[in-house]
Amino acid sequence: MAKEGIIARAKDYAQWYLDIVREADLADYAEVVRGCIVFKPTGYAIWEHIQSGLDARIKETGHVNAYFPLLIPKSFLMKEAEHVEGFAPEVAEVTHAGGEKLTEPYVIRPTSETIIGYFYAKWVRSYRDLPILINQWANVMRWEMRTRPFLRTAEFLWQEGHTVHASEAEAEAETLMILHDVYADFVEKEMALPVIRGLKTEKEKFPGALRSYCIEAMMQDGRALQAGTSHNLGQNFAKAFDITYTDHNNTVQHAWTTSWGVSTRLIGALIMAHSDDDGLIVPPRLAPVQVVVVPIFKNDAEKAVVMDAVKRITTGWKGQIRFKIDEREHLSPGFKFNEWEVKGVPVRIEVGPKDVDKGTVALARRDIPGRDGKSFVTQEGLTERIVTLLADIQTALYERALAFRADRSKTVTSYDELKAQIETGFAYCWWDGSNEDEKRIQDETRATIRCIPIDQPQGGGTCIYTGRPAKTFVVFARSY
Repeated sequence: MAKEGIIARAKDYAQWYLDIVREADLADYAEVVRGCIVFKPTGYAIWEHIQSGLDARIKETGHVNAYFPLLIPKSFLMKEAEHVEGFAPEVAEVTHAGGEKLTEPYVIRPTSETIIGYFYAKWVRSYRDLPILINQWANVMRWEMRTRPFLRTAEFLWQEGHTVHASEAEAEAETLMILHDVYADFVEKEMALPVIRGLKTEKEKFPGALRSYCIEAMMQDGRALQAGTSHNLGQNFAKAFDITYTDHNNTVQHAWTTSWGVSTRLIGALIMAHSDDDGLIVPPRLAPVQVVVVPIFKNDAEKAVVMDAVKRITTGWKGQIRFKIDEREHLSPGFKFNEWEVKGVPVRIEVGPKDVDKGTVALARRDIPGRDGKSFVTQEGLTERIVTLLADIQTALYERALAFRADRSKTVTSYDELKAQIETGFAYCWWDGSNEDEKRIQDETRATIRCIPIDQPQGGGTCIYTGRPAKTFVVFARSY
């Protein structure tokens, strides 16, 4: 039975998602600004943990942070034909400022390849200047027609890396390193969410890229969510913005560039992959509050005894466990239990007078609702027990998501099988179709090739659409 205020997933998955966002106090609609949301403190705190975890990984790989202008001259966007065609419908322009019409409109950053390309052309002169490894934490705007909090909004937050290299091989190595060592590693280890690493088809790749790679995750309705992308841009943007360098032979060469990014869409992925009908579930490594302690007492005498025990129990937790003691006296314990459950705090500890007498606490884990997830344990050794429990919950969430994906994935051998399978999950199949074939399948089924998995099976098979011999194994799914 779903929590009050949250519709059951099985009844209306889309509304369930919106109910979680509202009831867990993650965000609010910014009605006065079309298509935008307000990140409320709980939602923003999750983003801060995502940001810090990714930022550390990015810096460990030798990248540094910088910041580039929000406004981009419109002419910059026009320099790379495929790029402008891909983003034209989503672009918002600034045409007036200071009470006057601008000589040239500015585009509000939909992505930064063009403005960064302009500066890289100024900064790169010789092979000695390479590689350039810069990341930016920023906001972007894309004029989306249909919006959903965190998943698709007009303005959202993200990081975007932009690098310059002397060769295609170096750019390709950079692109794949980010995909595997930064994005996939973070999403699987911190978000407890298994992903498929793969190459985008020509139809689905980033506008202006030579090759696009992605990580794809399965949500609880069987749909795919693209959790991150990494693009080898080839020399397209280098030629458009004249990013050149003098090589060892004193010959002028066009550089090779990459770009890669993840966004606040990861919060949407977290909600849809792990949460249940009782509310949000946050993996411990990302949880702003990992443990909430709820003291229970009826009078001042009990309060003094219980709070003394709570203080003793939590001594030494700072720096080891992110915790909160809920001391609000105007709210009942039941109300507090419900609130923290809806907000997805991984572990709840209850301490009452009887617990003090027995030297125990009641311990409830969020990933196992009800009595099955609740136990009474001794106060002795509690800190070590909690640290171990948080790690167990992290692992359990990953394994549950992995098992769910396996149950909802199937290799299909015909187009009819594919159409049936994408109703509930991922369809793996052999593929030798064209861009036009992909488009026809998308129009008919609303499914796309999410990626060509990097780990390909041996041999080959028969294309499920054309019937021709095929060497490429792909994943079809409906997606967000």
